[in-house]
Amino acid sequence: MTLNNLTRLPALLLAYLFLALAVVGVVVPGLPTVPFLILSAWFAAKGSDSLHRWLYAHPAFGRLLIDWEQERAISRRSKVSAVLLIGLSWGLMYLFIGGFWLMSGAALLFLGVILFLLTRPEPVR
Repeated sequence: MTLNNLTRLPALLLAYLFLALAVVGVVVPGLPTVPFLILSAWFAAKGSDSLHRWLYAHPAFGRLLIDWEQERAISRRSKVSAVLLIGLSWGLMYLFIGGFWLMSGAALLFLGVILFLLTRPEPVR
């Protein structure tokens, strides 16, 4: 068995795992979609050409991946959705979990993610 064959199966499994997390992230507030999608595409490139092509041709996911790959850009719609869902997640955590240190840590983490998102350019179309 070659090294390529040894790395291909784990890469394929990780590609599908991250794709599943991205799909769940579409409907679950607080779970990111785009980072998992980018990871899925990266692992798919190493594990399955057909999955990699499918991701880039997908009507919903393809444009996000192409924008990121070509321009390191995130669309305004994605940014707005992410910021709103991050805020909703923090609010739900505040209501149901509480705890000063946990909420402070979550706020710092979420603010870091928001800052990263807002400093990415928007795709040129």
